[in-house]
Amino acid sequence: MKLILETRRLYLRQLTPEDTSNLSFVLSDQESMKHYPHPFSNEEVKEWIERNIKRYENNGFGLWAVIRKADNQFLGDCGITLQNIDGDILPEIGFHIIQKFCNCGYASEAAEACKKYALEVLGYSSIYSYSEAGNHASQRVSSKIGMTKVKTFRKDGIEEVVYEYRRERE
Repeated sequence: MKLILETRRLYLRQLTPEDTSNLSFVLSDQESMKHYPHPFSNEEVKEWIERNIKRYENNGFGLWAVIRKADNQFLGDCGITLQNIDGDILPEIGFHIIQKFCNCGYASEAAEACKKYALEVLGYSSIYSYSEAGNHASQRVSSKIGMTKVKTFRKDGIEEVVYEYRRERE
């Protein structure tokens, strides 16, 4: 298990195949995945984890397991991936928190740590997030961590909202 980030209440570590059942609590949940084409099957959750393991090897980052320090409770995933956002490949913060742990500030806390990691460790000058126009919960997290809405675009016929955080010029 490789620890990547630590916050006041959380630590983020690399996902492993052993996380499949825990990650299924969010990626296979109908409500949590309402902004995706469908909830994931167990096999799709395994593939999700494998894609992220490949990202760690190829890019040095990906989506990481979000663990609550107090009791080692698995809460979901959060991290940085390279995404095609309106034709540009950009670093994007993504997250999925198990429904019963939502509205506790965990997504914002993890996303803020990932934002700092992208800027300070990976050296990006900007970091992005995007979500379906109707995904107000994700957009609230983006706003809470200081990102600003910069545009909308259509992806596969669906309107997406893009947020950006740009590092201050030194």
